[in-house]
Amino acid sequence: MKILAALEERVDAQPWHTLLEEIDAYGCAQTGPLLTPDECAEFTAMWDDTARFRSTIDMARYRFGRGTYRYFADPVPEPIMRLRAAFYRRLLPIARSWADRLGDPTPWPDGFADWLATCHAAGQTKPTPILLRYTEGDWNALHRDLYGELVFPLQVVIGLDRPGIDHTGGEFLLVEQRPRAQSKPTVTILEQGNALIFTTRDRPTPSARGWSRTPIRHGVSRIRGGRRHTLGLVLHDAE
Repeated sequence: MKILAALEERVDAQPWHTLLEEIDAYGCAQTGPLLTPDECAEFTAMWDDTARFRSTIDMARYRFGRGTYRYFADPVPEPIMRLRAAFYRRLLPIARSWADRLGDPTPWPDGFADWLATCHAAGQTKPTPILLRYTEGDWNALHRDLYGELVFPLQVVIGLDRPGIDHTGGEFLLVEQRPRAQSKPTVTILEQGNALIFTTRDRPTPSARGWSRTPIRHGVSRIRGGRRHTLGLVLHDAE
């Protein structure tokens, strides 16, 4: 691919002060454009190159919803690894802050390569970046992407198609299971080339006793028409 040089710069150029405040307050935030339409098309075109992937998941078969996604195999394409490393670096401070508020360990080293080495030493050696495809009628059930004991508390999904043009429906759903209260949903239309940063498992929320652990799950609403592709960047590897 031809997009290596500018990826880190594009991630770094985002309004991180505002993004981190929004993530801290709501559990998710959408960036501005990171990929051009042509670059999105390059990622989407990888779908047909099955040698790039270690497995293909039919979501209906496992009652995950309806649709298909593919896990990239090693070696993961370098643009994806660069994006993961750039987001890890930017999200590490909030990950550590959340762990401190909840009294959790902070196993994440300063460097992303060192973090993956920690995952691999614990038996989490399988790459987790995925390419997802949804067509009319498809949807994704609420879930979490954990994959093992070692978890990074935030992850990223990048939109590769144009909502309202290439597909209708397919909004991203984030649901907080608030203690002693009704669940709180957040619905996001993921724009082409933008990244949505969101909570992997749980986040700290204020409570009468200080901080409470609020579980969070995510999914995708029904595709009403067209086809929707996204690139998923989980920042830990799998068992």
